[in-house]
Amino acid sequence: MIDLMRLRAFIYAAESLSFSEAAKQLHLTQPTVSHHIKTLEKTLGVELFSRSGHTLKLTEAGRLLLPFAHKLIHQATEVQEMMISLQQNIVGHLRIACSTTAGKYVLPQLAARFCQRFPGIKVSILACTSQHVIPQLLEGEANLAVVSSYDLCRNGLECQEFFKDIITLIVPANHPWTRRQSIEPADLIEEQMIIREPTSGTRRVLLTELAKHDITFDDLRINLELGNAEAIVRTVEAGFGLSFVSTLAADWAIRLGHIAAIPVAGLELRRTIYMVRRTLETPNRPQEVFWSFVHDPSNADLLRLAGQLS
Repeated sequence: MIDLMRLRAFIYAAESLSFSEAAKQLHLTQPTVSHHIKTLEKTLGVELFSRSGHTLKLTEAGRLLLPFAHKLIHQATEVQEMMISLQQNIVGHLRIACSTTAGKYVLPQLAARFCQRFPGIKVSILACTSQHVIPQLLEGEANLAVVSSYDLCRNGLECQEFFKDIITLIVPANHPWTRRQSIEPADLIEEQMIIREPTSGTRRVLLTELAKHDITFDDLRINLELGNAEAIVRTVEAGFGLSFVSTLAADWAIRLGHIAAIPVAGLELRRTIYMVRRTLETPNRPQEVFWSFVHDPSNADLLRLAGQLS
């Protein structure tokens, strides 16, 4: 039987590569941590660390064990929290992975409201790339995830609509287009463009809409590709081109007059942001409560605001 305290000692030692540092974080003595590691190695029949002088390194067995150790600790904590929740107020730790820019603007406010209503629950929002958000969910590192593509909702995953996001064309405040009510898609061909990275949901929507007007990215004068919406807003503000970003990311600069939002005739630049969970998830009260809380009537103003900004 694997002792959870020994697993914790292993995790802290593995991540710091120091028994003394692990002892400090666990409020134990170094000999106690060393004893926990040796006992765990004996139980598993493998060496988890290679020791050379004062240098500590993970063995192959140690590297293989680390993600499973994290998962076991998470599951043990969730079992304890679930049992406590049955007896009294809902408590626990909810981890939400978020890979989409729009979600990063709405999710923190929603989580703050949730924590006010359920003070026994701690919420951690994990920023990650779109390639890593689903693995984090499937491996148990996150209880929920926020994504911008329904295509990810398969292989044991369940999606619910979170909110609608508007994508807008932004230009520098002194751009000639600010004197026009709107532009045509063909007008974009003559301008210096900044675009999001290939895995971006904003880029995917833009590519689909431009294709309806027989325009591809090859037709555009793309001079810069950035993986961060906030960085794009700043770059447009500085006069280095124009771009399409989530209105949630650009709203502050538009309000201050640092950039301008320009309508593009014939482009439906909206996308749906989804919340995802595992369909075969072990019962988790904080996750279940947050899943329902998303569309609580008290949050209608927040989700509606995201779809109204323009």
